Amino acid sequence: MNDDTLTALDAHALSDAIHRRDVSCREVMTAYLVRIARLNPLHTAIVALAPEDSLFAQADACDAELAAGRSRGWLHGQPVAIKDTGQATGFATSFGSALLARQIAREDSLYVSRMKAAGAIVIGKTNMSEFGLGSHSYNRLYGTTLNAWDRTLSAGGSSGGAAVALALRLLPVADGSDFMGSLRNPAGWNHVFGLRPSQGRVPAWPRPELFVSQLGSDGPMARRVHDLARLLQTQAGYDARTPLALSDPPGTTMVPPPEAWDSGLAGQRIGWLGDLGGHLAVEPGILPVCESALARMAAAGAVVEPAALDTDLEAVWNAWLTWRCALVAPVIGQALQLPGAREQIKPEALWEFDRAQGLQLGDFMRAAQVRSAFYTRLATLLERFDALALPVAQAWPFDATQHWPKTVAGRAMDTYHRWMECTLYATLAGLPAISLPAGFSPDGQLPMGIQLIGRPRGDAALLALAAGYEARIGDLLARRPPEPA
Repeated sequence: MNDDTLTALDAHALSDAIHRRDVSCREVMTAYLVRIARLNPLHTAIVALAPEDSLFAQADACDAELAAGRSRGWLHGQPVAIKDTGQATGFATSFGSALLARQIAREDSLYVSRMKAAGAIVIGKTNMSEFGLGSHSYNRLYGTTLNAWDRTLSAGGSSGGAAVALALRLLPVADGSDFMGSLRNPAGWNHVFGLRPSQGRVPAWPRPELFVSQLGSDGPMARRVHDLARLLQTQAGYDARTPLALSDPPGTTMVPPPEAWDSGLAGQRIGWLGDLGGHLAVEPGILPVCESALARMAAAGAVVEPAALDTDLEAVWNAWLTWRCALVAPVIGQALQLPGAREQIKPEALWEFDRAQGLQLGDFMRAAQVRSAFYTRLATLLERFDALALPVAQAWPFDATQHWPKTVAGRAMDTYHRWMECTLYATLAGLPAISLPAGFSPDGQLPMGIQLIGRPRGDAALLALAAGYEARIGDLLARRPPEPA
């Protein structure tokens, strides 16, 4: 196999080829490093790349194990790059901040250790927005990650590096994290799949606080649903060190059964939330693309109906701001203890920190009550529907030199993240949500995704639904980003 053939394989097909010994782990590593050397400088998706001699030594060790009849798992010998929020031993965990560039990890995050145990070779980190704030992956340390489909535009974020690396075939699978759509928005803007798991599905360890700071979640990204599910299966699982981790019965799998690709949509009831009755500002062309995806679902046997949240959405937004500030502020506060830090931190992060200083316990408890009521509302609505559909983003990818869009559809954005409001509902409720490729802009140049929010702890059912959808979008998935001449 030549380099382009190898990197075009999806992770499960690559795994089969490695285990049949049709291709060596060294050949796989070579193919990916060649492609990274050619395309990554144009997009800045992968950062902090490890020395090649170290990577080839690890690949050779994987080959020796296979020769001896041993396999670590389905990711044996496959290269991965960890989002810069995750700890990978020997690599810096900078959170996209120059202040933390020398913060070298001495242990792996739990989900990273699980990926390594399945055979993955960590080759570097993926770029992100500074401190994971805002859906645009730029920072002073590594620069700006540029969209896989148009290098003048944003890749989304904060897992923008991971999404672009996948879309450009620089990695077979990728991890990310999602606080306000960070696994979903960049997936939609780069034409791949991203899944925010249920709260507790992928336990977070190490972490200084284990009971409250659960809005963010690590999770998988992939070019195909099978790989997405398999990576989630690897990352997930109970760990006693994390008190809110989910525990499933033995033998539970996230991987959809073979029949899901034939009938995963049959009889599924999907509630279309659209722009929430005009509450969300949404740029022209996005809702029709999402509706075209829903039409494909309906053609495969799904029942698509209008739905409404029927709640005070501004109260939900304000509760979200309180939770977000309360959880972001300690991270920024630690960085602010470093000399000259305030001048090196982007204004949006400082806004979160400064706003949190005026919060009182009563504010947080009132926000917690709003959050609880909102969860109950969504859980009740999901007794009627199997999934709720929303656009995965309210804007098309914007000029990469912008920090964030100040207006959307002629409406002024009152915060740096109001234009991402569509992603907060799954997060606030702790529900699983998946980003699916929906289609392209009216000129056919830019991808857009649709997100489906699943039932409480309904990750497996959501993946089965996604498998049924994937089987009907072969024409969309056949499209690949343009490559430089």
